[in-house]
Amino acid sequence: MYGLCILSALIALIPLLLIFYHTISLGVSALNVDFFTKLPKPVGEPGGGLANAIIGTIILVGLGSIVGLPVGVFAGVYLSEFGNNKFATIIRFLTDVLNGVPSIVIGVVAYTIVVLPMKHFSAYAGGFALGILMIPIVTRTTEEMLKTVPNSYREAALALGIPQWKATLRIIIPVALGGIVTGIMLAIARAAGETAPLLFTALNNRFWHTTLDQPIASLTVFIYNYGVSPFEDWIAQAWAGALVLILLILLLSIAVRIVTRQRY
Repeated sequence: MYGLCILSALIALIPLLLIFYHTISLGVSALNVDFFTKLPKPVGEPGGGLANAIIGTIILVGLGSIVGLPVGVFAGVYLSEFGNNKFATIIRFLTDVLNGVPSIVIGVVAYTIVVLPMKHFSAYAGGFALGILMIPIVTRTTEEMLKTVPNSYREAALALGIPQWKATLRIIIPVALGGIVTGIMLAIARAAGETAPLLFTALNNRFWHTTLDQPIASLTVFIYNYGVSPFEDWIAQAWAGALVLILLILLLSIAVRIVTRQRY
């Protein structure tokens, strides 16, 4: 059985390795200094880059994190530590439902709530949509990770006279921080790879944005637009954009692990 578990883990890694290999083989040829420093070229002109899309993706994911991560973490803490009631059961059910809602529906909702009142597309609307996508993943992961902390930790803290909220903040959360960080990274990775919600909210922009209340570029939208085009240089840049997106998530994951490794 131990051997079968190892074999299953290796089989699960095969698709990941194939994706890495295919993306690198098709995208590395289009990676150069211009790709990271210049704007997209018009149709028919070779060269150019996706500098605005790279920055735009970072901004959109950052805005989404501001919306989704605090709500998700605090909701998970509530469900785990204070959620032995009917209201918490309803929240769990609704969170699971939200996690299964197609991302394009989230985009339509964000369009109705943010874009229509503002009367234009914006980075704020895109960040709002991505934040909604992050909430259920972070909530459920945080709850499950906190539940893995032995009850003896809670009992010992309460026996020493520590208030429950302080025990949760100072003891329970740090013990489960590794799993919580994993859930946060999963949520960020999903948000960074979404295209449909951004088509309804952030739209796209082939130029540098000057404020966050206007349309903004993103790697996923450019990957979609370039990937379905008939131009070979655009298709190559689409693969390069996919490679850069993967590397951004990888570097962010490594950085977060390095920063938090001494705490769990």
